[in-house]
Amino acid sequence: MNTRWIAPLMLLTLVATAQASPFAKGDAATGKKLFDQHKCNSCHASKLGGDGNAMFTRADRKIQSPASLATQITRCSISLGLDLFPEDEENIGAFLNSNFYKFK
Repeated sequence: MNTRWIAPLMLLTLVATAQASPFAKGDAATGKKLFDQHKCNSCHASKLGGDGNAMFTRADRKIQSPASLATQITRCSISLGLDLFPEDEENIGAFLNSNFYKFK
């Protein structure tokens, strides 16, 4: 067997089995509409005393992974009684990730 093909084949295998980007099934534009419709930024602004987007951009932000972002979206939905469907949460996650978090 020609060993020069082993490394490229291993790399191809790793790429093929790589995990999809977070919130890959979500639509950021729909997520933005839901985010605005449910006045998420107003709630964040009331907690921070100012710009609600600071929730996502502050140096000490609590969300450090796609999983923790998804959990927080669900937590907000439940605590505020929004009754979001899983696909709604996925869309909001896609919006937040594409605009603020940039998780890969």
